Amino acid sequence: MEVPMHPMPSAHAEQQLAQLAHRFDHWRQSRTTRFERIPPPLWEQAIGLSQVLPLAQVAKRLRLRGSDLKKRCTAHQTTSARETSLAALGFVEVTAAPSWPFPAPGTEVELHRADGAQLRIRSHEPQLPLAVLVRTFLETR
Repeated sequence: MEVPMHPMPSAHAEQQLAQLAHRFDHWRQSRTTRFERIPPPLWEQAIGLSQVLPLAQVAKRLRLRGSDLKKRCTAHQTTSARETSLAALGFVEVTAAPSWPFPAPGTEVELHRADGAQLRIRSHEPQLPLAVLVRTFLETR
């Protein structure tokens, strides 16, 4: 059972610590050699509890050296920060505009009459009635 990394009520955290202490005791009694390493799941739970309870309290209850638990907590925080930053640099898919059919180029027309009137048309429509627009502009006074 994993200990959540979010804050929990103190009574619940102390209950989790008592359960973890029993798991540590069971491991100590069943290990094959005195110098066998503590299993990673037990360390993970101890690290999780040290984030909601004082580190010294967790170390004492689990019969661990405070310096060892502190090193593990620091290493865990560094690893978590690295994983978070790597996750932030994850792959991002960018969809490209379809290459076919080609998008219609924009149309831009600028007309000037002798009387100084100007007409500027900008459009992305594929077909404009330009002949009608130009004739109307030039013939209107």
